[in-house]
Amino acid sequence: MNVLDYAIVALYLGVMLWLGLRFKKNEAGTDYFLGGRQFGWFALCMSTMATQLSAISFVSAPAFVGLRAGGGMQWLTFEFAVPLAMIALIVLLGPVLRRSGVVSVYGFLEKRFGRGSRTLVSALFVVSRGLSTGVSIYTIGLILSSILGVPFWQTMAVLGGVTIVYSLEGGMKAIVYSEVAQMIIKVLGIVVIMFAGLHHLGGWDAFVAKVDRSRLNVVDFSSFGFDGREYGFWPMLIGGLFLYTSYYGTDQTQAQRILAARDELTVRRLLLFNGLFRFPVTLCYCLAGLVLGTFALHNAEFDAKIPANKPDLMVPLFIADYLPHGVIGIIVVALIAAWMSAYSSALNSLTAVTMEDFITPRIVIAKERYVRVSKLVALGWGAFTMFFGFFTGKIAVTAIEAINKIGSVFYGPILGMFLLAALGSRVRGGAANVGVIAGVAVNLTLWLCFKNVFWFWWNAIGGVTTLVVGCGVSAFTRLPAAGPEPVPAEPRVWPRKEIAILAGYFVLMIAFAVLLPRIF
Repeated sequence: MNVLDYAIVALYLGVMLWLGLRFKKNEAGTDYFLGGRQFGWFALCMSTMATQLSAISFVSAPAFVGLRAGGGMQWLTFEFAVPLAMIALIVLLGPVLRRSGVVSVYGFLEKRFGRGSRTLVSALFVVSRGLSTGVSIYTIGLILSSILGVPFWQTMAVLGGVTIVYSLEGGMKAIVYSEVAQMIIKVLGIVVIMFAGLHHLGGWDAFVAKVDRSRLNVVDFSSFGFDGREYGFWPMLIGGLFLYTSYYGTDQTQAQRILAARDELTVRRLLLFNGLFRFPVTLCYCLAGLVLGTFALHNAEFDAKIPANKPDLMVPLFIADYLPHGVIGIIVVALIAAWMSAYSSALNSLTAVTMEDFITPRIVIAKERYVRVSKLVALGWGAFTMFFGFFTGKIAVTAIEAINKIGSVFYGPILGMFLLAALGSRVRGGAANVGVIAGVAVNLTLWLCFKNVFWFWWNAIGGVTTLVVGCGVSAFTRLPAAGPEPVPAEPRVWPRKEIAILAGYFVLMIAFAVLLPRIF
């Protein structure tokens, strides 16, 4: 990097700080954590995707597609369940959560099962999100440090400090509106990388002639994920349905967008367009990885620079060595934007859950002091995650798999708890608590003792375990309620238009994935 590149990075960081100060005035918790519940669908959709398609996705998904042994375009199978999960959320959870009026999504559980259930699931969220955030900031901190030519601790201090400041000062408004710009920057960045790779390969025709054909296969209907094989169609579809329904509907980092929506129509549009926009963006990430992987395969100099045990360095090394100055600065900004979007959302959601689920139920805080205390809590989470980020390690070949493995332990059981609540069952809070603990315990057992079970199955297995155990304990024991009496099921709305669009899109995605090898 030269002076021009550093100037572009400095300008971006300055804009982020300004944005935090621009939205500094937050008079209440709903302003600070939910932006006054006045966001439209476009801003929320861009913010949602920016958080999901993080810096880990920016570097690790292309590495999986282009370099990882056993990788390839099968990464697209991650997207198969997204439209179906959006249908489930539109019908089952989205409108119910929006009407609940809560700030922390886990407050919804208290309305159904009592404070014990709310505290339990909030604790599970804090543990899982804290761990995954540590892995994320550590991995991308190392990568950005290598590109910027700045020591790791200085990179973490500056970028983490800026993110903490604008998240702390501006709250949800600063985060959402910054993520709209960050999402645009990230998509443009990955497209530039892809075309630059094609240029160095000699164009599209040369790429098609040189690409490893085995990496073009997407769908494997023969693998059920119980024999040590990964990324088969059925585990990705069924496990993914549980994962994405839970991630977008019960994880505070994403469900906060539903809670912040202007009205229920905005919620439906947010979920609809997220279900439609994710696949083409992920396809760009995958194609970029395929191009760079092909370039590495036919360029010994570039291939030699990529450590065999660190495929995530493929994209950063290409940026540093094969892009012109100025463009390098813009792409580094795209990486920083991706890192900041995920980190700021994690900080805001951790702070919201801590305030709403752990502090205010036990300590009376005057309305005029609420935002000030929230900022102190956000600062504390920032310090903790930064500290943890310095010492975290890797638990998978690529960082993006590490993040997903951590989440898959918890997503299914938490979704099971929310379904027991949202469907208005007769299950009591105590039984639901036993169910979610059993679901997490089963998943941890699978991780530690049953290595042949593909980890994507954990989402479905943990969710089903929670539902079965919760219903079973409630039916066969007289376990006392942990809170108020069960609430009758609310009437379901079936938006036929949105459901038809998402179902049709799901079919088109599968058809495209099956035909992809022939397209090349």
